[in-house]
Amino acid sequence: MLEKILALIFPPRADELTLRPLSTDDFLERLAPEQFSVGMVSITTLLPFQDPVVRAAVHEAKYHGLAKAQDFLSAALSEYLRDTDDYRAKHTVLIPVPLGKNRRRSRGFNQVEEVLKKPAKELGLTLETGLLKRVRETTSQVTLPREARRENMRGAFQVTKKANPTYLYIVVDDVATTGATLEAAVDALRVGGILHVEALALTH
Repeated sequence: MLEKILALIFPPRADELTLRPLSTDDFLERLAPEQFSVGMVSITTLLPFQDPVVRAAVHEAKYHGLAKAQDFLSAALSEYLRDTDDYRAKHTVLIPVPLGKNRRRSRGFNQVEEVLKKPAKELGLTLETGLLKRVRETTSQVTLPREARRENMRGAFQVTKKANPTYLYIVVDDVATTGATLEAAVDALRVGGILHVEALALTH
């Protein structure tokens, strides 16, 4: 009865309702890794953003911090990495694409950082949140055309400390549309002296 009353006062969001009946296995059925390139950067993507369930998970994880949505995305990343030999060959470091200070403050968390916590723990990987820094605020990429997105992200990131040249660094974003954000992040890591770096987007 109480649950019904609360639902009337605080009706669930449409995306939340989309995810509610699904199990982790249901979500993992949508896992479909692909690759595309932008400039000199190859980006691996795991899930199709056009799928309503995937899109709901991204929105709920990104804007509302819904634990179930974060867990679904975490499970997809863990599943992919378990089948990937690269991360076993070297000490692997996961790097979430950092938010600007203003966006981090207003949202209260970095959704990609939250998603990476479980795979890092489950697979014994390092989660590094301080190596890559966003050094300037950028306009939201959503409304920008392709070339404007690349210009918007140019020089947005910087490496803050020395990295181990023998490690594999995987920089992760939640959504890649044109790949401009990940391209800028990888470029910054390479300029910072990182030799082994890969780019991965949870959705595309």
